[in-house]
Amino acid sequence: MKMQTLIAVRDVAASSAWYRALLDCRSGHGGDHYEQLLAHGEDEFFMQLHAWGEHAHPNLGDPDAAVHGYGTVLWFRVDDFDAALERAMRLQAQVIEPAHVNPRANHRECWLRDPDGYVVVLASRYGELGDVRPHDT
Repeated sequence: MKMQTLIAVRDVAASSAWYRALLDCRSGHGGDHYEQLLAHGEDEFFMQLHAWGEHAHPNLGDPDAAVHGYGTVLWFRVDDFDAALERAMRLQAQVIEPAHVNPRANHRECWLRDPDGYVVVLASRYGELGDVRPHDT
């Protein structure tokens, strides 16, 4: 199984450029209404961008009806965490939580907001900094 997240955005081309710069990925479709993002060397997309109100999708109809992505976090494990942070700074991404170590996952993460207000997390590999501590249940 593989996730193929779809988010609704106000400007597909601008959001595509932002995510491609942040994640160092490529366009798989392109266009003003719909985009697919692919990792370099991959043939299958991992994320879709869809224009609000296009193609009569009732659940993507009104960008002002609610806070975008409320309760949703777009979480990206990146192999190049330091480079991804540099790209985020070049994009002047809004930082919600600066880069820090998550002691439960024993990895680094940084929480951002994308141009449409979605929460985006960049995370290094789980356990990158050593043994992972057990979770409280």
